[in-house]
Amino acid sequence: MIAKMGNFFPISSEVYAHALASALLDELGNSHRAIKTLRNWTNASERTTKNWLAGANGPSGLHLIEIMRHSDAVLHIVLELAQRRSIVAVALLPALSQRLTETAELIDACLGPSPLSATS
Repeated sequence: MIAKMGNFFPISSEVYAHALASALLDELGNSHRAIKTLRNWTNASERTTKNWLAGANGPSGLHLIEIMRHSDAVLHIVLELAQRRSIVAVALLPALSQRLTETAELIDACLGPSPLSATS
Protein backbone atom coordinates (compact mmCIF):
# COMPACT_ATOMS: atom_id res chain seq x y z
CA MET A 1 0.00 0.00 0.00
CA ILE A 2 2.46 2.66 1.17
CA ALA A 3 6.18 2.28 0.56
CA LYS A 4 8.48 2.33 3.56
CA MET A 5 11.95 3.78 3.00
CA GLY A 6 14.39 3.12 5.82
CA ASN A 7 13.25 4.67 9.08
CA PHE A 8 11.25 7.38 7.33
CA PHE A 9 7.58 6.72 6.69
CA PRO A 10 6.50 8.81 3.71
CA ILE A 11 2.89 9.74 4.39
CA SER A 12 1.26 12.88 3.13
CA SER A 13 -2.12 14.44 3.79
CA GLU A 14 -3.09 13.30 0.28
CA VAL A 15 -2.20 9.66 1.01
CA TYR A 16 -4.08 9.89 4.32
CA ALA A 17 -7.18 11.43 2.73
CA HIS A 18 -7.30 8.87 -0.09
CA ALA A 19 -6.75 5.93 2.28
CA LEU A 20 -9.59 7.04 4.56
CA ALA A 21 -11.87 7.79 1.62
CA SER A 22 -11.24 4.30 0.27
CA ALA A 23 -12.02 2.70 3.64
CA LEU A 24 -15.19 4.77 4.05
CA LEU A 25 -16.38 4.03 0.51
CA ASP A 26 -15.75 0.30 0.99
CA GLU A 27 -17.75 0.29 4.20
CA LEU A 28 -20.49 2.84 3.48
CA GLY A 29 -20.69 3.01 -0.30
CA ASN A 30 -20.92 6.13 -2.43
CA SER A 31 -24.47 7.26 -1.83
CA HIS A 32 -26.31 10.02 -0.05
CA ARG A 33 -26.90 7.50 2.74
CA ALA A 34 -23.12 7.35 3.32
CA ILE A 35 -23.04 11.13 3.70
CA LYS A 36 -25.92 11.02 6.18
CA THR A 37 -24.23 8.25 8.15
CA LEU A 38 -20.99 10.22 8.42
CA ARG A 39 -22.90 13.34 9.44
CA ASN A 40 -24.70 11.36 12.16
CA TRP A 41 -21.41 9.95 13.44
CA THR A 42 -19.54 13.28 13.50
CA ASN A 43 -21.99 16.22 13.34
CA ALA A 44 -19.88 17.50 10.43
CA SER A 45 -21.42 19.45 7.56
CA GLU A 46 -22.55 17.83 4.33
CA ARG A 47 -19.77 19.54 2.38
CA THR A 48 -17.15 18.27 4.83
CA THR A 49 -18.37 14.68 4.65
CA LYS A 50 -18.50 14.84 0.83
CA ASN A 51 -14.88 16.02 0.83
CA TRP A 52 -13.89 13.10 3.07
CA LEU A 53 -15.59 10.60 0.76
CA ALA A 54 -13.99 12.21 -2.29
CA GLY A 55 -10.54 12.05 -0.71
CA ALA A 56 -10.11 15.82 -1.02
CA ASN A 57 -9.11 15.93 2.64
CA GLY A 58 -9.38 13.69 5.67
CA PRO A 59 -11.04 14.04 9.03
CA SER A 60 -8.94 15.10 11.98
CA GLY A 61 -9.22 15.30 15.73
CA LEU A 62 -12.62 14.58 17.21
CA HIS A 63 -14.16 13.79 13.82
CA LEU A 64 -11.56 11.09 13.20
CA ILE A 65 -12.09 9.61 16.67
CA GLU A 66 -15.86 9.45 16.13
CA ILE A 67 -15.44 7.79 12.74
CA MET A 68 -12.98 5.26 14.19
CA ARG A 69 -15.49 4.53 16.96
CA HIS A 70 -18.06 3.46 14.34
CA SER A 71 -15.93 2.15 11.48
CA ASP A 72 -13.63 -0.85 11.82
CA ALA A 73 -12.33 -0.19 8.29
CA VAL A 74 -11.18 3.32 9.23
CA LEU A 75 -9.74 2.12 12.54
CA HIS A 76 -7.69 -0.50 10.68
CA ILE A 77 -6.44 1.89 7.99
CA VAL A 78 -5.37 4.47 10.60
CA LEU A 79 -3.47 1.79 12.51
CA GLU A 80 -1.82 0.62 9.28
CA LEU A 81 -0.85 4.18 8.36
CA ALA A 82 0.68 4.50 11.83
CA GLN A 83 2.58 1.24 11.23
CA ARG A 84 0.72 -0.50 14.07
CA ARG A 85 -0.23 -3.67 12.18
CA SER A 86 0.17 -5.82 15.29
CA ILE A 87 -2.71 -3.91 16.90
CA VAL A 88 -4.83 -4.52 13.80
CA ALA A 89 -4.12 -8.25 14.13
CA VAL A 90 -5.13 -8.21 17.80
CA ALA A 91 -8.33 -6.35 16.93
CA LEU A 92 -9.22 -9.07 14.41
CA LEU A 93 -8.75 -11.97 16.86
CA PRO A 94 -12.32 -12.06 18.27
CA ALA A 95 -13.82 -12.28 14.77
CA LEU A 96 -11.30 -14.95 13.81
CA SER A 97 -12.09 -16.94 16.95
CA GLN A 98 -15.81 -16.79 16.15
CA ARG A 99 -15.21 -17.98 12.57
CA LEU A 100 -13.03 -20.86 13.78
CA THR A 101 -15.71 -21.93 16.27
CA GLU A 102 -18.37 -21.85 13.54
CA THR A 103 -16.10 -23.83 11.21
CA ALA A 104 -15.43 -26.47 13.88
CA GLU A 105 -19.19 -26.80 14.49
CA LEU A 106 -19.80 -27.27 10.75
CA ILE A 107 -17.11 -29.95 10.59
CA ASP A 108 -18.63 -31.74 13.58
CA ALA A 109 -22.08 -31.59 11.96
CA CYS A 110 -20.72 -33.06 8.71
CA LEU A 111 -18.87 -35.87 10.48
CA GLY A 112 -21.79 -36.82 12.68
CA PRO A 113 -21.41 -38.58 16.02
CA SER A 114 -18.05 -40.13 16.71
CA PRO A 115 -17.99 -43.96 16.83
CA LEU A 116 -15.92 -43.71 20.00
CA SER A 117 -18.50 -41.57 21.78
CA ALA A 118 -21.33 -43.96 20.79
CA THR A 119 -19.65 -46.92 22.53
CA SER A 120 -18.93 -45.15 25.80
